[in-house]
Amino acid sequence: MTAATVGTVIEWYDYALYGAASGLIINKLFFPNLSPTTGVLAAFATFAVGYFARPIGGIVISHIGDKFGRKPALILTIALMGLATVVMGLLPTYAQIGVLAPILLVVMRLIQGFGAGAELAGAIVLVAEYAPPNRRAFYTGLPNAATLVGIMLATISFLLISYLPEETLLGWAWRVPFLLSGVLFAVALYIRKHLDETPEYVEAMARAEARKHEQKVPLGELFRNSPKEVLYGFLSVTGHNANAYILSAFSLSYMTNTVGMSRTESLSAVTIGALFGIVGVPFLGTLADRIGSARVYIGGALFMLLFAYPLFWLLDTGSVVWATVGISLGYGIGFGAMAGAQGAFLTNLFPTRYRFSGLAMSRELNGVLVAGPTPLIAQALVGAADGRPTYVAAYLMACCALAIVAILIIQNRSVHE
Repeated sequence: MTAATVGTVIEWYDYALYGAASGLIINKLFFPNLSPTTGVLAAFATFAVGYFARPIGGIVISHIGDKFGRKPALILTIALMGLATVVMGLLPTYAQIGVLAPILLVVMRLIQGFGAGAELAGAIVLVAEYAPPNRRAFYTGLPNAATLVGIMLATISFLLISYLPEETLLGWAWRVPFLLSGVLFAVALYIRKHLDETPEYVEAMARAEARKHEQKVPLGELFRNSPKEVLYGFLSVTGHNANAYILSAFSLSYMTNTVGMSRTESLSAVTIGALFGIVGVPFLGTLADRIGSARVYIGGALFMLLFAYPLFWLLDTGSVVWATVGISLGYGIGFGAMAGAQGAFLTNLFPTRYRFSGLAMSRELNGVLVAGPTPLIAQALVGAADGRPTYVAAYLMACCALAIVAILIIQNRSVHE
């Protein structure tokens, strides 16, 4: 659990850090020659760029995980992500080297995305293959809860430096949260180097060897044997990803740039909301073990479908109290249910021998089309509605509805090896 969750914390610290920076300062540092609105769109575009590399990283690293073991794959993911994030904190800005600055930023985002492409999938698989079958949702929910720890740490980092004068913040202080990632990286790398391979994986490879038909390319076997599971697994993550990135990345920009709240108020609301998610994920994961992961998964998506408009009504009040209530409900119930049930639901779709590839493909293909572009899409939808959240709420509802349909279709699939 420690090996899985520490790595997940650094993944989401890195991603939430960049998401927060995209909404608050990236436009001023790397796109100062653009208008404020266009600059924010450009910053969110660089955020989305990282997701285009994630499926490629997912293919390559999950192949390593299914072919050579979970341990080397998880070490590779953490190394790539940690190094890319630290380098981001050392990059010169547009004012120092001109157009080369955003180019280098995009390169680091691609490397970061490549490493992240199999991180959470690998962490979930690792935990699922150690966990007792009747507690699989609870234990696989914990890496998903760790994502909120990463988000919270990233948000707190920006909250602390947001009290500094803007000249100091844009001068050197913005680099500090990125460089602190190096500490998390070192700890996670040390822990994962001392990790044992999962017994379930070792047994599956032994059975394959005994039958003399160990797969040559796990990804090929995945798409030959489980194409429906990949498709519906991909669709099932849609509501979760749209919700997660509206809450963690877009909401900061919306509250600050559209509603007019201060940076510190916006960051405080997201930080407190993440705490509710950290509590909600294991609680609702336990519920998923008792009543079924599909039911809880659907419940979380249905809640966010109904809560989409009320969420933005609360944000539009401009009150830090009501904004915190809205984000806390989105994290505690919507995110909590979907993240608490998702791990068990997805791992049960695929057999051990290509489970890593199955999870990585389901999650990361969705990441390219939904998770990464969501802040950019949301920002564009707000602009199209003259600053109103009408279209963004409708987008969130549509993503949740699609997830519900997919879960209903594939919910009875169970792996028998």
